[in-house]
Amino acid sequence: QVQLVESGGGLVQPGGSLKLSCATSRSIFSINAMGWYRQAPGKQRELVAAIATSGSTNYADSVKGRFTISRDNAKNTVNLHMNSLKPEDTGVYYCNAVLGAVPLYDSWGQGTQVTVSS
Repeated sequence: QVQLVESGGGLVQPGGSLKLSCATSRSIFSINAMGWYRQAPGKQRELVAAIATSGSTNYADSVKGRFTISRDNAKNTVNLHMNSLKPEDTGVYYCNAVLGAVPLYDSWGQGTQVTVSS
């Protein structure tokens, strides 16, 4: 059973900030790049940010400069700091181990809902 537990979502006004967290097992976290995906209503799930075990990061153009992904090696957690949020950032956010842009596991967590609205 793959453990991926997302938290930290909520309702925020445009321009606001949120921090998402994803807890997973050490066996997954320690050897894999990790990524945050977003699924907006009526759209396919997309990768918005990824971080390698080395700490190098990649971002989708739509979030570059506003989102920051980080790893907490002591807690086996990957975080997503989201600033200057826009209504188009609304969606359910999921994490997974990644290989390139491809999610490594077919089993997903419950996700965490982010709603950006005034």
